[in-house]
Amino acid sequence: MSGAAPRFTRTFMAKPHHIDELGHVNNTVWLGWAQDLATAHWDAAARAADRAAFYWVVVRHEIDYRGNISAGESVTGTTWIEGAAQGATSLRVFEFADQLGKVLVKGRTTWAMLDRASGRLARVRPEVLAPFQATLG
Repeated sequence: MSGAAPRFTRTFMAKPHHIDELGHVNNTVWLGWAQDLATAHWDAAARAADRAAFYWVVVRHEIDYRGNISAGESVTGTTWIEGAAQGATSLRVFEFADQLGKVLVKGRTTWAMLDRASGRLARVRPEVLAPFQATLG
C-alpha cells in the first residue's frame, strides 16, 4: 500500500503589480507562481547530483481558475508529482488555496527533463523522482 505523494507548500502574496485591469491577480502571475512553486520543490527535494545533471522545461499546462485574490491577500501553493514518469516527462499537480482553504486555482503541468551537458531529453529514472514519490508502507 502506498500513501499520498509528498506535498510541498509555499505562500505567495499578491502585490500591486500582480493585479490586472479586473482588480485581481492576472492569469500570467498564477502561472509564474506555479513555475516558482515547482522549481522550489525541485531545489528542496531533489538529490544534489540530479540538480547538477538535469533541468526541466514545461511541455504543457492545464489550469482551472475558480477564484481570485486582490493586492495584499495571500495564497498557499501546494504541489506534488502525480504518477510515474513517462519517458522524459513527469506530471506535476499544483493548487493555490486562500486563507480559508478554498482552492482558487488548480492545474497540472507536464514537465520534460533535459540533460544539462547535452541539452537533450533524458529519460526520467525512478531514482530521480524517488524523493517526490509516495512512501511505501
